[in-house]
Amino acid sequence: MSVLDKRGARPRPPVPGKTSGEPAGSGSPDDDKTAPERGRSSGRSGFPLLLNAASVVLGIGIWWALAAAGFKLPTPPEVVERAGTLIGDGTLADDALASLTRVLIGFGLGTAVAIPIGFLMGWYGIARGLIEPWIQFFRTIPPLAIIPLAVVAMGIDETPKIFVIFLAAFLACVISTFQGVVNVDRTMINAARVLGAKDATIFARVVVPASTPFILVGMRVGLGSAWATLVAAELIAAQEGLGYRMQNAQLYYDLPTIFVGLISIGILGLLMDRVLLLAERKLTGWQERR
Repeated sequence: MSVLDKRGARPRPPVPGKTSGEPAGSGSPDDDKTAPERGRSSGRSGFPLLLNAASVVLGIGIWWALAAAGFKLPTPPEVVERAGTLIGDGTLADDALASLTRVLIGFGLGTAVAIPIGFLMGWYGIARGLIEPWIQFFRTIPPLAIIPLAVVAMGIDETPKIFVIFLAAFLACVISTFQGVVNVDRTMINAARVLGAKDATIFARVVVPASTPFILVGMRVGLGSAWATLVAAELIAAQEGLGYRMQNAQLYYDLPTIFVGLISIGILGLLMDRVLLLAERKLTGWQERR
């Protein structure tokens, strides 16, 4: 029997206030606190939802008040009516699908390229020296400024639209991944080396988990950049898409349609962000949260 086994086999002293036949965990003060703590935690989880609902109602109320006060804004009923029309004839579904496809492809490609490059920059000094100047150079150029070059070099089909979205997501995510690798605690790496771990094991078991929170934050920022770039990207000879529909509505001063497009982009972006937030909670359950 090993030392740990022997230690575990020793008889435990009786708990004060317990009889010998009583289970070790019954009637303890901690058990008495379990039910109230569960109630408090469930109450805490429901409270933010109430705040979110109140915030939405308050925002709609302010919007309605501004429209009633004479500002050039459509009222919520007008926007709902236009949304019903666009949904009824299938226009909104087609535009949302086209925009969502472009964002998902551009964002997915940007993230897939950014994560390995960020790891290379953070783990290898040579790679950092070769790549970082170019990353910092392109970070100072807005992705929208690349649109004229993209049109000339890639034509007017889907490629330039996806490319500028890819660039926006890539630049946001690669910096966060690089920063995550650089910020890994050297104590953990040195401890792994002392225990005999090789570089591949250290990278897979220490660096990647420690960098995951930074990567997911970079993905959330990159997702916001991708949606922000979408409207301008759909100016490149697009025939459908939320950005295209908003630009077309601008020509006719069709404010309700513009609002429908804005709200649709906001809802789709919010849902995608919540998916990433859920993935962050699942992958970084070890991290303390407030």
